[in-house]
Order: sequence, then C-alpha cells, then structure tokens
Amino acid sequence: MIKPKKPSPPAKPLTQDGERLSKHVAHLMRCSRREAEQYIEGGWVSVNGKVVEEPMARVTDQTVEVDPHASLMTLTDVTLLLHKPPGFEAMAMPGEAGKRVKPAHQLLLPANHWAQDASNVRLLKHHFAKLSACVPLEVAASGLVVFTQDWRVLRKLTEDAAIMEQELVVEVEGDIAPEVLQRLNASLSTDGHPLPPVKVSINSTSDTSTRLRFALKGAHPGLIAYLCERVGLHIQSIKRQRVGRVALSGLPEGQWRYLHEGERF
Repeated sequence: MIKPKKPSPPAKPLTQDGERLSKHVAHLMRCSRREAEQYIEGGWVSVNGKVVEEPMARVTDQTVEVDPHASLMTLTDVTLLLHKPPGFEAMAMPGEAGKRVKPAHQLLLPANHWAQDASNVRLLKHHFAKLSACVPLEVAASGLVVFTQDWRVLRKLTEDAAIMEQELVVEVEGDIAPEVLQRLNASLSTDGHPLPPVKVSINSTSDTSTRLRFALKGAHPGLIAYLCERVGLHIQSIKRQRVGRVALSGLPEGQWRYLHEGERF
C-alpha cells in the first residue's frame, strides 16, 4: 500500500523576531549595509519566493534570495505622469489638503498604473515616496500632471516654467465666430496690465460644441476661464494635453505612467 505523501509545512511568514533583512543580505552578498538596503529597495530580494522591499523586515530561517541580475545602477529617481480627473487638486499632497480637497497624489497607486506603459520601469514601493508635484492645473480641469523624485526634472519645470509651453483642449458651447477667435488671439489686458499671450485655434466642432486648442507659456490657473468669459464663451471642459514636449499619449483618465528614459520636457 502506497502511503500518501506528507504535505510540506507552510513557509514561515516574516516576523518581528530574527535578523534584519538588510543585515542578512549584507552577509549574503558580502557588501555594505547600505548596499544591501539598496538591493532590497530595488526589488531584487525575495523571502520565501516573495519580493520584499523593506530593509527593516526581519527573517529567521526563511529562504532569502537575491536576483542574479541585481544591479545597484538601476536605483534611479523616477517621474510619474498622471491623467488627473476633474475634481482633484494637482499640487496638494497628502496631509496638506483640507477635507473638501482631494489631492491628485492619492491616485498614484499600483492599481492605477497604466497597463500599456512602455517605459520598462520596474514598479517599486519607493517610487511613491518623496514625490514633488509640478505645474499647477485647475481643480475642475483634467489632464497631464507631473510628480517627480528627480531634482533635475523639478528644477527644469520650476526654472523654465515661464517659457515652457502647455497645450490644452477647451470645449465650449456652440460655434465660434471668426471675430471671437481673433479676440482670443489678440493681446488682451486687464486694469491696464497685459495678459499672458495665448495661441488659440479650432481643434474640432460638433452640432453643439467647439473644441479649442490653447497654447500658452507658463502655468496661469484661471487664465483660460477668464479669457473665455471676456468673449462670452461657456466652458464645458478643460483638458491639458501637453507640458513642454511631454504629452498624455493615450494615457487613460485616472491612471499614471512613468516618464520614459528618452522623454524630455
């Protein structure tokens, strides 16, 4: 009679006891504790076959393995591009906003990562830490919003904000008369002060509305709404399509992707 095979005991979970994972990996790889932490945070270390990204985790007799392709060269700061839906505050970070404000940052979750992201960046937990929001966008508007860990990207978007062009598609009610379009493209002023220049063209039309393409340099929240009001246009929606040379590129609303290696603002 063949005896049934005895099932193997379940793998032990991580506990509060035992040795720190970073110390264990440092011994395993014969490297410094800091390098061990980088291997772990880089998603190269697994415990009982499951990737663990917390250097402070503790292990006892679990199986700890380091990916043979592990490299410390891949631990770079990332930039995330979000297609913000209307109703979210682009610049508010968690803990900074009141109860009535929904920070767009809260949409930066693994579940909202665009499945068609072609960046080939390995999604890691530390990619959601120490992000800076860049380039303001109206709460009622949708479109491209930038969050970055990279100081070079932050400096670029901050120092060149006044000269970096943005493209927005604005849908308004009804048809647009030629003279209205001319007024929008004219150098308007308020209280004797010139308003930032904009370039406006018709993107598309339908039976009930017209989609206008606005191109302007710098971030000027409220400017488009003010200009449209000045010429009697009623806005139905505003969507930012591009910041500098970086565009939404088919990114669905509410989802995010990584800035590709070859993309530059």
